[in-house]
Amino acid sequence: MGLTSNKVLAVAVLFAVLLFVGTVWWWPRLARRNWRAVSGRIGLLLATQVAVFVSVGLGANQAFGFYATWADLFGQESGQGVVVDHDAGGTSGPLQVVDKRQVNVSGGARRQIGGQIQKVDIVGRQTRIASPAYVYLPPEYFQPQYRTRTFPATVVLTGYPGTAEALIKGLHFPQTAHKLAKNGTMRPMILVMMRPTVAPPRDTECVDVPGGPRTESFFAKDLPDAVSHHYRVGKKPGSWGIIGDSTGGYCALKLAIHHPKTYGAAAGLSPYYKAPTDPTTGDLFHGDKELENSADLFWYLKHRPAPDTSLLVTSSKQGETNYKKTLRFIDLVEAKEPTRISSIILDSGGHNFNTWRREIPATLRWISGRLGGR
Repeated sequence: MGLTSNKVLAVAVLFAVLLFVGTVWWWPRLARRNWRAVSGRIGLLLATQVAVFVSVGLGANQAFGFYATWADLFGQESGQGVVVDHDAGGTSGPLQVVDKRQVNVSGGARRQIGGQIQKVDIVGRQTRIASPAYVYLPPEYFQPQYRTRTFPATVVLTGYPGTAEALIKGLHFPQTAHKLAKNGTMRPMILVMMRPTVAPPRDTECVDVPGGPRTESFFAKDLPDAVSHHYRVGKKPGSWGIIGDSTGGYCALKLAIHHPKTYGAAAGLSPYYKAPTDPTTGDLFHGDKELENSADLFWYLKHRPAPDTSLLVTSSKQGETNYKKTLRFIDLVEAKEPTRISSIILDSGGHNFNTWRREIPATLRWISGRLGGR
């Protein structure tokens, strides 16, 4: 049974309940002061606490999508996700659809009404990075009157480690996009949902790591190329946007700032503004100071020409650690034409799914108004 299986969670909760009941039942019999009784009490308490901890952890992982598999949890995913024997120029192409599912909305069984979510495998032609993703296609994509129409596309990124499933089940991006388009408050668009961790378990911070994964190039070139060749995505500049939360928010902003001709708009939900260096990232820059400086968005905007793109940042006055830096970032960008900046500042809200769900509808409406389709 998988890490995110409901059966695993149910078994863990049941085991915790049984241990609790057993502790209450056996406690009077272990009330003596000999070593066996003391050892029994310690064992029951430890077992019960571990069982409760495991249950809470599994529940939190299901709610927030931190890890997708047991191997992911225990850091056993060591593959870099780079295909060395795939002929990208062959008949298989850089994007393959491996599964299809309906959107969890009224009438979702019919794709002309609910749209469709397709699970895909993407292989970068240039970077050789391979990564799974989910593509949401709006109902209009399948309706006869729109058969020649192209659509704007937006990449949606999780935080680190994150799972792409969480964007569907936890943050409800497809359902929200469907509702807003149906109400006429945003244009129908294609969503490409994935995590920025394309070389698990390493957190590459969307950097072209010297001698390592070229993550920035994958998102800036390979991903749009693969999706555009498979789906009806607009060809004009400004057809692509990108949204992300936390690490994904940093990546979204950086990709739009570094590659404005690819991404005409970017939204960072609770982002930070400089790539960290820690045990999860390893050495990202290998002494390349220019590469390190470029990964600092404050430095980049101060020392490089202002990009022609639109940015949205979000934070909270209480509950977010990035609040002051976000205000500084807004002040910096305001003075950098032609870059445009917008913001969502909540009175309170933590670094979590509940906060981001409150920001996603406004974010989708914002990015929809800044992208073109044809």
